[in-house]
Amino acid sequence: MVFLNRIYTKTGDMGETSLGDGSRVPKTDLRIKACGNVDELNAAIGVASIDSTDLRITGFLRQIQNDLFDLGADLCVPESDNDSQQKRLRMRSDQTEQLESWIDELNESLAPLTSFVLPGGSPFAASLHLARSICRRAEISVLELSERELVGSPVRVYLNRLSDLLFVLARTANDCGRTDVLWIPGGNQSQASKNQQPKEIAKS
Repeated sequence: MVFLNRIYTKTGDMGETSLGDGSRVPKTDLRIKACGNVDELNAAIGVASIDSTDLRITGFLRQIQNDLFDLGADLCVPESDNDSQQKRLRMRSDQTEQLESWIDELNESLAPLTSFVLPGGSPFAASLHLARSICRRAEISVLELSERELVGSPVRVYLNRLSDLLFVLARTANDCGRTDVLWIPGGNQSQASKNQQPKEIAKS
């Protein structure tokens, strides 16, 4: 059980904060940046869920939000040899497997893709696309951290798979992809500029 008795502590006023193991680090530390990006992702999913009219998908999003708190708890405590003894909360592979099962299930009813999808469509789909892009940033920040410190594989894999699920959910929100807004390569270029060939550079 978590008890939060005070909202402000003043302990971070000098630009440092505490990790889950009690160690103090600058707020600019890569681990703190990764945690912040995951927190932003969670908030974006919360905003997106407001527009959900499908109770099943709303349930998916709530479960993902809870998973992301698990992921944040994992990230905020650097891995050590005595993790098992202290019973640290760590991400598990079965959390990613759940995302994969949802992707496979939802993808069966989606219209085939003929081009890349522009972020948009319905308000719900647009919000999910925004969450997807934040998820990519969170994943990159975790990968940057993993280049310097040990980060569990389930953390990295979960974020990678989550961005895929958010894409599939966005297409589902657009009438199973039928109202997706598709990219038309060069669609706003004039025909003249399309046909214009680069001029040969004059030889001196």
